Amino acid sequence: MTVALIGFAATAFGIAPLAPDANDLPRRVISEAIEPLPLEAQLEALAAHSLELSRSQITRTGDTADSLLQRLGVSDAGAAAFLRRDAVARRIVEGRPGKLVSAVARDDGSLVELVARYPAEGERAATHFSRLTVQRQGDTWQTRLETVPLETQVRVGSGTIRSSLFAATDEAGIPDPVAIQIAEAFSADIDFHRELRRGDTFSVVYETLTADGEPIVWNQGTGRVLAAEFVNAGRTHQALWYHGRDGRGGYYGFDGQSKRRTFLASPLEFSRVTSGFAMRMHPILQRMRAHKGVDYGAPTGTPVRVVGDGVVDFAGWQNGYGNVVIVRHSNNRTTLYAHLSRIDVKRGERVAQGRHIGAVGATGWATGPHLHFEFHVNGQHEDPLRIARSSEPVVLPAAERAAFEQQARIAATKLDAARATVSAALTRD
Repeated sequence: MTVALIGFAATAFGIAPLAPDANDLPRRVISEAIEPLPLEAQLEALAAHSLELSRSQITRTGDTADSLLQRLGVSDAGAAAFLRRDAVARRIVEGRPGKLVSAVARDDGSLVELVARYPAEGERAATHFSRLTVQRQGDTWQTRLETVPLETQVRVGSGTIRSSLFAATDEAGIPDPVAIQIAEAFSADIDFHRELRRGDTFSVVYETLTADGEPIVWNQGTGRVLAAEFVNAGRTHQALWYHGRDGRGGYYGFDGQSKRRTFLASPLEFSRVTSGFAMRMHPILQRMRAHKGVDYGAPTGTPVRVVGDGVVDFAGWQNGYGNVVIVRHSNNRTTLYAHLSRIDVKRGERVAQGRHIGAVGATGWATGPHLHFEFHVNGQHEDPLRIARSSEPVVLPAAERAAFEQQARIAATKLDAARATVSAALTRD
């Protein structure tokens, strides 16, 4: 179950009574007849009142000005004509679907205002949105296009494992990207493919991205997991997100022990494992064959990040792998990222953990968009999930200990609030 947590404060007070008990005060009953207005007068007043109706929709593939306005309950030929001919207004129905559109119309169906919210262009898409407003000004129309920062709303969620983490978060109404971040935060403590137990529980505090107060439907619609708790096989694990002075962020236990390792648990921030490190039926060759890596299902264009510091050893085309990047790390370890739709690094380039090196695609021998990821140690294939879990921890600098402990106290309070709020909501239900 998820609950929005806009603000939280709890204080206990002891207050002595400063007034007499209300039960001891004298009481009087006053009765007075009220004559209502005649029904005809009420109907006339209601008819004279001009109503404005608001409705929201999400644009769909193939939408036209007419079809969108019809779904919004707008009947205005002049407005539809303006949306078709004006270069700026046309952006509402052109381009990628999924725009949040709200309309204000009079009771006769004529449009007063139309507002569309959708991703900002370029790199600002992760932090900003475009707000396109079409507004009636007398007998004319005016358009206004703005780039506005996304806002965050803190939400809390809690769930119980019955089969898998994703099934539990789906049941609780928690977005998939939050489940991915939970798995990443505790990847050093729990093997989510082998060690989950029925009855395990979790609580999480996370950010939802909003545009003018409305949760967005792009960029996964989700910000960072701020704090989380996972009870696995009776053991309680806690994590909070801490952004260090070096500009890097990572998850830490509330005791200050870093959950970040030399290697990240996954080269994608938001994805699901579609094929693990094991024997499988090869999708193209149609025979059992050892799968010497991990496949992550994700849409084409999803950023791929390097799992550890290193130097790009290869960046180019390799037969069945399609576009591939190979990164050399310390202690004779290498990682491979295949089927990329694009490559964003060059051979010999030094890359830091988390750097985007390309994007998910379906190049080479691929039946659909996904990332094939391999980990080699001394030239031998190893299970990437096991390597990430057993790799060396990153140490929190002593100079940052005080700042971290202060943030840990705040995170612990929010997590307590998350458990209490969700528990109260479940009790009411």
